[in-house]
Amino acid sequence: MSEKKTLQLLQLFFRETDRARLLETDALPDLDEEQHQKVNLWLENKRNFTLDEIARQHWIKTCSAGYITELLMRDDGTLEESSLFNRTKTRGHWALVDGVIEIEISKGDNRYHCAVIANKTVNIHSAIEYKNGELHSYLKLIQTRPV
Repeated sequence: MSEKKTLQLLQLFFRETDRARLLETDALPDLDEEQHQKVNLWLENKRNFTLDEIARQHWIKTCSAGYITELLMRDDGTLEESSLFNRTKTRGHWALVDGVIEIEISKGDNRYHCAVIANKTVNIHSAIEYKNGELHSYLKLIQTRPV
């Protein structure tokens, strides 16, 4: 596992288990033995994404502030994001990197980036979002079933 993915997982672990505020990756605490065990248990509920489950389906993305959008990721690595109710559209890109969906979206002068970590038992996945390079929000992304 890459160092980048390890840091993404630890960042998400602290948010999801300790209900801590979002932590920058360079501010993550060292793990003691008890925390190592907790991380291993938490990781049992995570998995890698595969290419065939990402594109050609709609996803619902919501953040801790309640903003909800719909994503459509295409085979060519592009994506379209629409606000769920007024249908304002934005564009972006996605890539599968080390089992993690890396998403970049541009909205005006703002650039958003998140790394989506897959859950093993439910199609509700998690991410930490950055806005213009700064820690921004905790996200949930819900896979919808293709029709």
